[in-house]
Amino acid sequence: MRYLMIVKATEMSERGEFPPDAEKLFAEMAEFNNEMIAAGIMLDGAGLQPSSAGKRIAFKGRGNTTVTDGPFAETKELISGFWVIECKDMDEALSWARRVPFEDGEVELRPYHEPEAFEGLVSDEVMAQEKEWRDAQRERAPKAEA
Repeated sequence: MRYLMIVKATEMSERGEFPPDAEKLFAEMAEFNNEMIAAGIMLDGAGLQPSSAGKRIAFKGRGNTTVTDGPFAETKELISGFWVIECKDMDEALSWARRVPFEDGEVELRPYHEPEAFEGLVSDEVMAQEKEWRDAQRERAPKAEA
């Protein structure tokens, strides 16, 4: 099962600033990422620029959109990074989330709706495409050096 580990934004990340110990933190993050890659669970991950670099698109009926430029209020509701991991269950995903090398901050862990959850709701063709996308994501995932 795939999970999204969401790094919650902070006032500092929303200002586009890195912590004073950024060099140490980035080294620890690289080590953590390499551990997940070696374990074969990390499918993707990245840090995000502050919401001031983003846009929100609101939908009010099909084709009727409104675009709002960042920054966005309520830092506690924003994200500053993520990992996509694949684990056997929530307990395994939680064990990885607890190892994130943060001194402060918050990570949210959310399971994906896997394609199998839509059986009987979508066509066989759509189901096959969803599974192909999941398999392609696994193929593109970073691999540990042998």
